[in-house]
Amino acid sequence: QVQLVESGGGSVQAGGSLRLSCAASGTTFRGNAIAWYRQAPGNQREYVAHINSIGSTTYAVFVKGRFTISRDNAKNTVYLQMNSLSPDDTAVYYCNLPQGPGYWGQGTQVTVSS
Repeated sequence: QVQLVESGGGSVQAGGSLRLSCAASGTTFRGNAIAWYRQAPGNQREYVAHINSIGSTTYAVFVKGRFTISRDNAKNTVYLQMNSLSPDDTAVYYCNLPQGPGYWGQGTQVTVSS
């Protein structure tokens, strides 16, 4: 059974940083692309960042160089380093493995106060 578990969320002040992790069990991230999404209250889930199997990355426009997605295949984990956070980044962050039916974690809450 494939499971994704996000961690690393929390509450920070504007300008602060957080590092999110997404760990997989029941499958391997090696050879797969992984993405991060987020969903703020009252909003639809939106794309944040993507890393393919060879480490190439893409980001949503609103990231503006503040976030970095990376992967450690040996640990079966993908990370999202978030810097210069603003209150607009407040959301539940999810990782997504677009393999087979597609898998999502339970999300981790990020709250940024001004």
